Amino acid sequence: MQLENTLTISAPADEVFAYLARPENLPRWNYALDRTEQTSPGPIGVGTTYRQTRTLPRPAEEHFRITEYDPPSLLTVDGDLGPFTGTATYRLTPLEQRTTRLVNTLHLTATGALKPIAAIAGPRVKHAVAKNLDVLKNILETR
Repeated sequence: MQLENTLTISAPADEVFAYLARPENLPRWNYALDRTEQTSPGPIGVGTTYRQTRTLPRPAEEHFRITEYDPPSLLTVDGDLGPFTGTATYRLTPLEQRTTRLVNTLHLTATGALKPIAAIAGPRVKHAVAKNLDVLKNILETR
């Protein structure tokens, strides 16, 4: 399943990227997450790994890693994304007057019992992600 959400944020791309590139910030704007922490040593970049605790749709521990890191325009992570495995990509484009277009693309793979319901779940997942991105936008615009 592939989902995409686009929004415009009234903040410069470098500020938006800096916030996104610290996955420890995820629980502040993703209501389904309780905690995210870096599990590999060193500075953030390609190969950096994370563990996070999810509360919804059920409690779970997830692991992901950064696979693309190109400030301030591209950030991609691969791993556990809720009940799915997949890739989340954030593409940032600077616009006029300290504004940024953010395109978030998710490529999600369902396995096991989730496989037959993945297609039906797509619109709900897209809506939930859009709500989270609205929270992110609000945080970045009011900093």
